[in-house]
Amino acid sequence: MAAPLWRQYQRWIVSSAGTSLLETQWRYGVRPTSVSAVSGGRASRSSGPGDELSLQPKQRVLQGYTLSLARHKPRLLYPSCPCRNIHSDAKLKDPFTLAQKDLASLYDDIKKELFVSKEELKSLCDYYFDGKGKAIRPMIVVLMARALNIHSNRAGDLLPGQRAVAMISEMIHTASLVHDDVIDGSDKRRGKRTINDMWGEKKAILAGDFILSAASMALARIGNITVVKVLSQVIEDLVRGEFMQLGSKENENERFKHYLEKTFKKTASLIANSCKAVSILVNSDPDVHEIAYQYGKNVGIAFQLVDDVLDFTTGASQLGKPSAADLKLGLATGPVLFACQQFPELHAMIMRRFSSKGDVAQAWQYVIQSDGVQQTNFLAQRYCQEAIRHISMLRPSAERDALIRLTEMVLTRDK
Repeated sequence: MAAPLWRQYQRWIVSSAGTSLLETQWRYGVRPTSVSAVSGGRASRSSGPGDELSLQPKQRVLQGYTLSLARHKPRLLYPSCPCRNIHSDAKLKDPFTLAQKDLASLYDDIKKELFVSKEELKSLCDYYFDGKGKAIRPMIVVLMARALNIHSNRAGDLLPGQRAVAMISEMIHTASLVHDDVIDGSDKRRGKRTINDMWGEKKAILAGDFILSAASMALARIGNITVVKVLSQVIEDLVRGEFMQLGSKENENERFKHYLEKTFKKTASLIANSCKAVSILVNSDPDVHEIAYQYGKNVGIAFQLVDDVLDFTTGASQLGKPSAADLKLGLATGPVLFACQQFPELHAMIMRRFSSKGDVAQAWQYVIQSDGVQQTNFLAQRYCQEAIRHISMLRPSAERDALIRLTEMVLTRDK
């Protein structure tokens, strides 16, 4: 078997310069610890979900089969943060502290955008904008905006349009959550009952639509056609990503690629394009736009990878939603797809979307017994390293350093 695998690997080296690290690991069983995604490679300029983590052709393959996934588990679930090796500042800034002033009135401003005379619709729209959310997306946007302003020889203060983008990003995200809860039939969100559980599916769908329409009106008022185009892409990606989630790939080699593309569209596109939007408002250099976009994209994918891990490692009380929720919805996330390499029985379960009796419990056991959780965490680290590599190209500032610090928080969060 070694010779065919070696020939496959040689063909890959010649033909797939843009193939991602994640795809390569999945397709050829590459052991992740043999890959250096930061020190040895260069980022591509692609908008796809994983091209920036390319495997370098100079890597050695010993006897063809040493690429196979090792059975032993790594010693640490969360090894030391990769930012420590890339960034030399003694103390990185706390992102929540730096963004607190900019976000203080965020939810009040959103409620003003959602003002309607009909009391019930107002209650639905205001339900999730209670100020108790993490506001991760608008926090990233305002920090990125300030870092870009300083990089562009301006004062660090936000431009009105940049602050509007931060608000719009949270509105689009929340509207997508309302719709997702209807599709998934969820009864819990952020530790409380969902809108569809309280008011019914029809009213929940209408509330989500209204939030999106209000976000679109706020977007139009910014008055920048390019920004409108960039953030409109987010809504398209959300819809396409949801459709992708409804389907599965029969071909095992395409399954991880499908998963990563879905992850980008449903989670990372919003962060990436929001960061790009605030860069457009202050700087005309496409290279600067790309830095902002790539940081958002890589952090967004890492965030979702960790979220998928938490579905297996965190109880419902911490996560705010039932554990093993993805399996119950028929979804095969990163930990499951990696576990397939050690437990091929999972393939049949994935194709029937864990619908047979006992599938969810058995799949959960396979993941826990495998390296799936650890390998997914490793991939999240690699994406964070790539995010750091891009953001470090900006001029030093407290906000830039806070964005670097945020990558560590993404990796070590437990909810």
